[in-house]
Amino acid sequence: MLSRREFALSLSAPLAVPLAVHAQGKALQARIKIDADRRVGDIDPKIYGNFAEHLGRCIEGGLFEEGSALSDKNGYRRDVMKAVKDLDVTLLRWPGGNFSSNYNWKDGIGPRGQRPARLEMAWGTVESNRFGTHEFLDYTEALGIEPYVCTNLGTGSWTDAQQWVEYCNVADGTAMTKLRRQNGREKPWGVKYWGLGNEMDGPWQMGHRTAEDYGKFALEAAKLMKWTDPNVKLIAAGSSNFGAGIDWVGWNREVLAYLKDHIEYLSLHTYVGNAANDYYDFVAVSNQLDDRIKTAAGTIRAALGGARPQKPIYIAFDEYNVWYRARGNKERGRKILEEHYNLEDALVIATMLNTFVNNADTVKMANMAQIVNVIAPIFTNEKGLFLQTIFHPLQLFSKNTRGVALETFLDCPTYDSKHFGKAAYLDVSTSLKNGAVTLNVVNRHLDQDVEAEIEIQDGAFQGRFDVALVTGPDIKAENDFGKNPVQTVTSTIAPAGNKLRHRFPPHSYTMLKGRLA
Repeated sequence: MLSRREFALSLSAPLAVPLAVHAQGKALQARIKIDADRRVGDIDPKIYGNFAEHLGRCIEGGLFEEGSALSDKNGYRRDVMKAVKDLDVTLLRWPGGNFSSNYNWKDGIGPRGQRPARLEMAWGTVESNRFGTHEFLDYTEALGIEPYVCTNLGTGSWTDAQQWVEYCNVADGTAMTKLRRQNGREKPWGVKYWGLGNEMDGPWQMGHRTAEDYGKFALEAAKLMKWTDPNVKLIAAGSSNFGAGIDWVGWNREVLAYLKDHIEYLSLHTYVGNAANDYYDFVAVSNQLDDRIKTAAGTIRAALGGARPQKPIYIAFDEYNVWYRARGNKERGRKILEEHYNLEDALVIATMLNTFVNNADTVKMANMAQIVNVIAPIFTNEKGLFLQTIFHPLQLFSKNTRGVALETFLDCPTYDSKHFGKAAYLDVSTSLKNGAVTLNVVNRHLDQDVEAEIEIQDGAFQGRFDVALVTGPDIKAENDFGKNPVQTVTSTIAPAGNKLRHRFPPHSYTMLKGRLA
């Protein structure tokens, strides 16, 4: 169980207004029932991953800023490293994204001053290549983060992908291992997770292919990579777009037909937004996410029917986030995609994390895109950083929601959203680990409390519960340098036997954590 101090980690400024201001009048009533025997599946810590692409100021000016007083001798921003560690990132995907589809990994090794600068066509910049394989893998190693490398199956070759695995994972005896040692790394890193390209279904992608062409091409890459290191886990490029007219189910079905015997994960991407400024519709978008997870899981089951059922294929949401303000055809160059997040965005992220937990049997990897500056929970300038609103739910989930996901019974008033059907005002997930139970509850109601009776079946609660609340003065409240109206505030409450009553403030995310007797 986290201490009060750990809950309050990284809160850098006093509150501008009281956060836990409850709506006046009678609260809506709800019931939540927990049964420790009704288990969805093990929660894989890799669902609390993140993503670093050579895009905008994510790496240069974010993770990595040579010559800055805030950076260490390797060029890593020390303040960013602390924030990443505080966020408890479990998995970091690199180097892209769209960037990876034209990336030659050999440009990013060897002495930094001798690496070639290249025209970067995905995002309209010049790539210095001063941050490459060694810098990325040394960074994840220093922070204890699992690395995930996405190969270039756009303009790249099978040999490029195979030799990258060899360079990173094979101990000695080959030209690639000799090259690694010449570049200062004797011991292999042993990178386990490798992506077979990025968003290959998208016409915007360099090297875009049909599902059949991608399946055939990725199959040969997969064979070579696994023959190089049988321990690698491969992620196939599934559907990147759920938009109208996109046959995302057909793409996944075709890709699985070729790759089902060679991959461990099928990648899905989703970005959501509130361009229509419809709060209630926006905070119901996780209904759609849940539907698409179940559809993709069904496609996987159909592909595996009768074929090596002992070898599961899981879903990897290796790009997801709120992203709609800072995007468009004019988004090119160094300072792009710098979304500033508000409270309603944080609530949506909490519902997406609830959805991943509630599908823990199927979703075993997720990577919020991205880690710093570019549609990110951490935002920097040359003098420091601040934590965006979306930082707080991701941190609380990663530090607390581990172990086993439990089915949660919810009886709660509902509303009809415009595009995503009926939604309960409360959105809930529950986890259990070593006798500690964690509930994550989003109150979607804009201006009314929801009071819930929380009951544990066949057991009792023990001791006091820690409460962590993320809310703010209004749904459009944003954090910024020197201004943090959206934070995590903590308190405790006492259960009574097998029941616990709690009043959830409007437009809020609350985490409750305690022990079972």
